[in-house]
Amino acid sequence: MTSYFIKRLLGLLPTLLIVAVLVFLFVHMLPGDPARLAAGPDADPQTVALVRQDLGLDRPLPEQFVSFFTRMLQGDFGKSMRTRRPVSTEIAERFMPTLLLTLASMGWAVVLGMSIGVVSAVFRNEWPDRIGMTIAVSGISFPAFALGMLLMQIFSVKLGWLPTVGADSWRHYVLPSLTLGAAVAAVMARFTRASFVEVMQEDFVRTARAKGLKERTVIAKHCLRNALIPVVTMMGLQFGFLLGGSIVVEVVFNWPGLGRLLVDAVTTRDYPVIQTLVLLFSLEFILINLIVDVLYGFINPTIRYN
Repeated sequence: MTSYFIKRLLGLLPTLLIVAVLVFLFVHMLPGDPARLAAGPDADPQTVALVRQDLGLDRPLPEQFVSFFTRMLQGDFGKSMRTRRPVSTEIAERFMPTLLLTLASMGWAVVLGMSIGVVSAVFRNEWPDRIGMTIAVSGISFPAFALGMLLMQIFSVKLGWLPTVGADSWRHYVLPSLTLGAAVAAVMARFTRASFVEVMQEDFVRTARAKGLKERTVIAKHCLRNALIPVVTMMGLQFGFLLGGSIVVEVVFNWPGLGRLLVDAVTTRDYPVIQTLVLLFSLEFILINLIVDVLYGFINPTIRYN
């Protein structure tokens, strides 16, 4: 297990290098001149040229990339073109709100989604299954921005129960987490149902029932553990999507997180912030997949890594 873990960690370097190259090229293909945006619409060409030189944008692209990657390996991600503050400081201030929102969304989505999936599998083709899958399809089909605005209209504007902006208390997390986690709960419900239905048809489940075990024991002890491996895989992927893909929800609720920071950076062509955030999201996906692979060994002790 240890050697496998170390090999996977070493494999991060070439992956991040490829991602860094692609992100760098993509960012510099974005339309618009960041020097012009930083100098202001009324700046003359000489001022724009001075700003471009100050930002290092007058150098050739290969030289800019080597400089960026070298500084990145040293932990220096440069300064924001918009605020002139270190990029690491900008991200550090926005990371916790996004992480806490992701954890809150993932927490209720996993519990609700797996519960609906298990109940639907146990009562397959009966009314609990039909109701559960109808809810799941609705959760997948409803766009996040539309759900967020609907929840704000009902619980904030009409009822006045919950705030719509800010991240100061637990009440601020309710509407964004419901909006962000709805699609995840729906995916988890459908995936859990499919996994449980497959496991419940296995011979060891029929054997357990033939021994006279209670249905609750068969489901909890024999079905749940064997159905968890594909569910955990999906759980890890969904957590990565939530952590790096909460942009729409953060914009709708004006959430002070990484998604909102990325939108602002793209708007102002803030190259260092965009590059660092995309690399951070890529690293998160890789680490989450590694954690999921390690969890397999705890869920199913028969799995061994070489």
